[in-house]
Amino acid sequence: MRIDKVPGKNKKHNVFLYTLSTCAWCKKTKRFLKDKGVEFEFVDVDLCDEEDLKKIRADIAKRGAEMNFPLIKVDDKKLIVGFREDQIEEALKG
Repeated sequence: MRIDKVPGKNKKHNVFLYTLSTCAWCKKTKRFLKDKGVEFEFVDVDLCDEEDLKKIRADIAKRGAEMNFPLIKVDDKKLIVGFREDQIEEALKG
């Protein structure tokens, strides 16, 4: 699975995104995090092979979520579905 890392000065939280390469909301989420200086990793799910897709589906299902994008994990605890600027900012506080 190809995981891309976007460097940033804010490394307080472990931020991981499941995205689609063609999704406007996913691109907006990445831009938002970059503009905030947040370091994060992401995987474009639509570019994964079938084996990786199974792993991703299992990870998302065990968290009680559905395959909606973007899907943002903060510190492997908080899960945010969609571009929810207020929820992202709240999760990144502290």
